[in-house]
Amino acid sequence: MKTVLLVDDSRTMQLSMRQLFTGAGYQVQTAEDGEAAMGHLKGGLRPDLIITDINMPKMNGLEFIKAARTLVRFAPILALTTESQQARKDEAKRAGATGWVLKPVDGNDLLKVAQRLLPN
Repeated sequence: MKTVLLVDDSRTMQLSMRQLFTGAGYQVQTAEDGEAAMGHLKGGLRPDLIITDINMPKMNGLEFIKAARTLVRFAPILALTTESQQARKDEAKRAGATGWVLKPVDGNDLLKVAQRLLPN
C-alpha cells in the first residue's frame, strides 16, 4: 500500500484529503505544518508521495520541501496551494517540488495526478 504524507495547517483540508486518499486505497499520514512533517520524516516515515501547502506557520511549505529533500530524495512532492505566481512555482521547483496544484482542486483530478506520479 502506498503512503501519502499530507501537510496542511487547515484541519478541513487534512480531513477531506485523508478521506479522499484512504478511500482510494492509500495509507495517509497528516501534519499541520512543515515542522511536524519533518518530525514524521526524521522518525522514519518514508512516504511514496508528499502533498504540502505553501502558506503554513512554523515552517512554510517551501522551507519544508527543501528540508524534506535531504531525507526523501525520490518521492514526488506536490505543492497544493492557492498561490499562482510563477516566481513562487519556480522557487518551489528549485526547492525540490515535483509539481504545483492550485486550490481548490477537484478530488478526482488530484487522485489522477497522484496515480500518474505513483505507478503500480
